[in-house]
Amino acid sequence: MHGTRRRRAARGLTGQFRTPMMTDDDIETFWRDGVVCLRAALPIALVDAMAAPVEAAIAGTQSADLGAMVGGSRGRFVAGVDHWRHQPAMREFACTSPLPELVARLLRSASVFLYEDSVLVKEPGANTPTRWHQDLGYFHVDGEQLCTTWCPLDRVDAASGAMQFVRGSHRSGAVYRPNLFVTTEPIPGTVGDVVPDIERGDYDLVSFALEPGDITVHHARTLHAAGPNHTTDRRRRAISVRYCGDDARVQRRAGAPLKAEQGDLVDGASLGGDVHPQVWPRT
Repeated sequence: MHGTRRRRAARGLTGQFRTPMMTDDDIETFWRDGVVCLRAALPIALVDAMAAPVEAAIAGTQSADLGAMVGGSRGRFVAGVDHWRHQPAMREFACTSPLPELVARLLRSASVFLYEDSVLVKEPGANTPTRWHQDLGYFHVDGEQLCTTWCPLDRVDAASGAMQFVRGSHRSGAVYRPNLFVTTEPIPGTVGDVVPDIERGDYDLVSFALEPGDITVHHARTLHAAGPNHTTDRRRRAISVRYCGDDARVQRRAGAPLKAEQGDLVDGASLGGDVHPQVWPRT
């Protein structure tokens, strides 16, 4: 599904980028559907500048080829997390780009905290799909003001592995057991509901063809997936940044991956500090 509007974004590279225009309809769509597509939300110059940091990220030890986990896989599906902790360019993208202010407006939150970033690259011919999952099951946090931004560096459509979302699934209140993204089996030791069989059910699905500069923002409870990259000449590179708002509180989830930095987090605590820093308002 293509959006019907294009937004004007700042093109200059001096000073801070301006936050793109956002309408009340965009905010209502996010809360009603659990996902919204924002066209031209990021300046092309900023998106282009992230190409080298993404290459460094997928070559580093924090990334892995998820496709190698699945028998019969072809092509590389490389993913990694928390690059902002080690790469200044990734930190600037997560903390000082237009994203934090944009998220504050969407979440209707006075403050925004960075939960994590990730880099997701499906090379041409990568035949491994991203299985249906919900982000919240991986997070040691709870609340309603939680979201994920998905920012492609390449043109993305159904052929190259566009994201799909179950519209309205964030309103169910369910917390689903996390999987390893390329399998449907839940991670051992996790608790909660098993992700339903979306492929065989009657669900309201929505997908967006995106150009560089376009982004999607989905609620942390929204079920989503992505197909293989069937193209022979197009990469599918994306940076995903996850944010939390005012009502987010620490909640340790049994079996979910725990980062070394999260070892001292206490249930019920607010976010902030070095583990999940405040990125809006800028300090």
